[in-house]
Amino acid sequence: MLKWALIFLVISLVAGFFGFSGVSAAAATIARVLFAIFVIMFLVFLILAVMAGNAVV
Repeated sequence: MLKWALIFLVISLVAGFFGFSGVSAAAATIARVLFAIFVIMFLVFLILAVMAGNAVV
């Protein structure tokens, strides 16, 4: 998921450089949403791993 967020970020930067502001804004929004989903999933799995580690010990 982080890979796709970075791909859309690059698309946004390239589109912005060439003057396609609509495409750039859309790609930036998609990248932002994907990054937010990635961070939320990372935190959930981190909490689950910590809880599972405490259960084993």
